[in-house]
Amino acid sequence: MANMPPHRHTQGRRPTRPAGLGRVVHRLLTLVAAVAVGAGMLAAPAHAAPGVDEIEAAIDKQWEQLEPTIENYNKVRAQLKVNRQKSAELAKKIQPLALQSELAMNRVGDLASRYYMEGPSRDIGALLVSTTPGTLAEQLTILDRLAAQEHRQVEGVLAVRAKYDGQKQKLDALIASQAKQEKELAAKKTQINAEIKRLQASMPKTVVKVDGCPTVTGVVGEAARIAIRTACAQVGDPYVWGATGPNSFDCSGLTQYAYKAAGISLTHFTGAQWNEGRSVSRSEARPGDLVFFFSDLHHVGLYLGNGKMVHAPRAGKPVQVTSIDYMPVAGFRRPS
Repeated sequence: MANMPPHRHTQGRRPTRPAGLGRVVHRLLTLVAAVAVGAGMLAAPAHAAPGVDEIEAAIDKQWEQLEPTIENYNKVRAQLKVNRQKSAELAKKIQPLALQSELAMNRVGDLASRYYMEGPSRDIGALLVSTTPGTLAEQLTILDRLAAQEHRQVEGVLAVRAKYDGQKQKLDALIASQAKQEKELAAKKTQINAEIKRLQASMPKTVVKVDGCPTVTGVVGEAARIAIRTACAQVGDPYVWGATGPNSFDCSGLTQYAYKAAGISLTHFTGAQWNEGRSVSRSEARPGDLVFFFSDLHHVGLYLGNGKMVHAPRAGKPVQVTSIDYMPVAGFRRPS
């Protein structure tokens, strides 16, 4: 046992390594971790603020849904104005008929009262002086005819009055319905304005220089020349829906204002203006014609020729000159 070589106790001991190796490994791990974090940061999506063009496109898309409501509001207001005028005219017709029927009723009542209280009057009594039965019967028949004539007069007046009353009741019911619709649309107007303001609040503030209309050439009538000059003078004025000038406009308000200066009356509603002019094809369109857009005709501008128009685009965009082809063209009309 004493001659055996000494036993090495190696269990539990770590193998030896160079002193600098630990520091190298630590540095490599730190570098790998940093690269991994950096890669993750590069992979994360960048949320850049939308540009002016992107926001304008979003507002234009939203406006396509908002403008039909605006024009429907204009339509209801135009109809309401006409119907209230009709109601007032009917009331004027009813008033003398009411007086006429009242007077006729009073005449019949007076006749009956005299017979009851005093007996026949002197004039009527003269018819009764004869004692001949046949003559008396004839005289009584005359009196019956006089009374019947009064009744027919009253019935005629009452029939006409009832006719006007019936018409006015229907018209008043329609006015009440349209007034309610106008109120509902006015509430939508508030919501629309709030939505427009929300969209505009996200717009970067920019300054845009607005030029006037281009030189218009071609076959242009006197009324069209006046309308073009008037509309072009409004370039830069703000869009306010429901406005008809002189300092702010919506689309149909601008065309109405322009042609009013030329002595031509247009309704403040695109659908009505479509029917207030003569249809012309695009190839025949001349400066001064009205150009309409979308299948429901909810936008209109004043054509200047060469594919250009002056119009009131929407809230946030002033009256301006632009191409007609940035919206779907529905057709052209020539006011007269």
